Amino acid sequence: MCSALSLTCRAPSVHNCQPWRWLLAERSLQLFLDLSRLPEELDPAGRAQVISCGAALNYVRVAFAALGWRALVHRLPNPAQPGHLASIQFSPRDHVSPEMVALAGVAGQRRTARCSFRAEPVPPELLTALRAAAETEHGVLVRAAEHRSLLVDALRRAGQYRETPEYQKAIADLDDPEPAVPVLTDEAVLAVLATRGDRVDSWLAVGEALSAVLLAAAREGLVTCPLNQLGEVAEERERVRAAVLGGAGHPQLVLRLGWPASDEPLPMMPRRVLADSMELLPPRR
Repeated sequence: MCSALSLTCRAPSVHNCQPWRWLLAERSLQLFLDLSRLPEELDPAGRAQVISCGAALNYVRVAFAALGWRALVHRLPNPAQPGHLASIQFSPRDHVSPEMVALAGVAGQRRTARCSFRAEPVPPELLTALRAAAETEHGVLVRAAEHRSLLVDALRRAGQYRETPEYQKAIADLDDPEPAVPVLTDEAVLAVLATRGDRVDSWLAVGEALSAVLLAAAREGLVTCPLNQLGEVAEERERVRAAVLGGAGHPQLVLRLGWPASDEPLPMMPRRVLADSMELLPPRR
């Protein structure tokens, strides 16, 4: 189980904070939110960190499926303990899905691409497949083709919040903080990843959807960069909700999607070792 769980160290997270904590028993796993990983000023409601934990949860499901285990996930199992995000029970599968093996392979190699992308269109059928990947995890992926200029403007305005002295002070001690304003001048596809609700269960679900989209994209050779700026500025988030989503649903993240500009491998961001985020529970007597 530890070998499968080690793959979650590669899951994407806001500011690379990796805010998850695992409690591992013989055939069960508990996922908790670790709010100590990010200054409160950067994510007061914990929304971005719950999304990050959702991505790690999807990584867990993929990793165990690739090793022949079925994961039964009970999300938000303890209302009295809101930081307890998931309880997972495992049972053997009759066979291993080649698709899960392939996804687990790309999960270990996927990187966030903060650089410019190659000016080459992403085929419509690939975008359709990515939308389907999001929908399997109860997310909605909407390409912002007609509203690209509005979305770019909203991201730039939201990025200004990250340039304030207060924000810069809060990220000063982070190992790998995200840039204030991402690359927005290339030909990357911009898509909004949204949910129907806007509570903890929706945040967890959209994290799982984010991971599903990123892994499906990486399997096809695409590079991606999740952007959380909108979630930090309510006015800009509402602008995008009205224009791109027609007022239906809640934008949680923006994704940049495209083809790598170079054959050079993307840099690997620093990661916690598994022992820092996992506790092994003693067997019951």
